[in-house]
Amino acid sequence: MTTKIAIITGASRGLGKSAALKLAQQGVDVILTYHSKEIEAAAVVAEIEQLGQKAVALQLDVGNSQSFDTFALRVQETLAQKWQRTHFDFLVNNAGIGIHALISDTTEAQFDQLVNIQFKGVFFLTQKLLPLIVDHGRIVNVSTGLTRFALPGYAAYAAMKGAIEVFTRYLAKELGPRSIAVNVVAPGAIETDFGHGVVRDNAELNTFIASQTALGRVGLPDDIGGVIASLLNQDNGWINAQRIEASGGMFL
Repeated sequence: MTTKIAIITGASRGLGKSAALKLAQQGVDVILTYHSKEIEAAAVVAEIEQLGQKAVALQLDVGNSQSFDTFALRVQETLAQKWQRTHFDFLVNNAGIGIHALISDTTEAQFDQLVNIQFKGVFFLTQKLLPLIVDHGRIVNVSTGLTRFALPGYAAYAAMKGAIEVFTRYLAKELGPRSIAVNVVAPGAIETDFGHGVVRDNAELNTFIASQTALGRVGLPDDIGGVIASLLNQDNGWINAQRIEASGGMFL
């Protein structure tokens, strides 16, 4: 059986790193991207290789769509050199940033940055990579629980993720003839350095979120990495065009 290959954006840390390691544990090879954390990305590659899988880290700024043609060429070269392949199997659009600002305080610069990274980047990176994804492949986009429940200060961020959820359904519809399933994972609050580590480091916020979560705690990266990996498992191929919230039951 041919080994599956996944591309995971923003996998030098946090949810992307967890997904990469979970997939490697399932026998999947990984091309991971990083923006600036080259050393951290190299460490993830080493961990994947220790698990017996192949991995490569490529630099990518998902907020710069002008670089995507060059990135797609680098992916082609990497597939040929490392795997003697022309296509990969799974795409996980995970990379992103968090900006917390009330609607009244949100600047156009913040809004534009969110558009470029969280929506435009995902849309056009996926477009550029579609010719390289095998038929019967899978795509997972990462959204947020904030598209279902509203907390002050996340309007712009959540709006971009809402767009990703709509985009996911359209992708699933248009890629149906190629038997490519497309789903979205919507994490709840997770203890990572995302958003300057506010959920992880603010004890009061952490306690509040845990109290509003049915399972009684804040999420951890592996809670999400496991969900992403499971959606790419062959047994879940009939799940398509779905929003899977992984929040432990927040704000029920």
